[in-house]
Amino acid sequence: STLIAFDKSFAGVGSISTNGSSVSYNTSSDYRLKENVDYTWDATTRLKQLKPARFNFIVDDTNTLVDGFLAHEVQGIVPEAIKGEKDGDEMQCIDHSKLVPLLVKTIQELEARIATLEG
Repeated sequence: STLIAFDKSFAGVGSISTNGSSVSYNTSSDYRLKENVDYTWDATTRLKQLKPARFNFIVDDTNTLVDGFLAHEVQGIVPEAIKGEKDGDEMQCIDHSKLVPLLVKTIQELEARIATLEG
């Protein structure tokens, strides 16, 4: 069941829902909302530009290291994953889920390269 629905101009763009045992964070993805669909882009080159890092947050008194990205470094590669501007009035945020298509496409490209090498 839908807990929260997000609408823009009377069209659903996302929701938070539950099935009773888990929560789903849903973003609109219906094909009827899209155009210029292209499956032939190069993900591996873009993925190799990302710079995963280990760091701790300044406010964390325990200095616990975590894995992640610096938002401004991702912004030029996957701009839709970043909210805000580097050195802007508000801190930048990242939506890691926007990186998933790039990861999946890179795996597919690598699998194709492996199959060619093994063939």
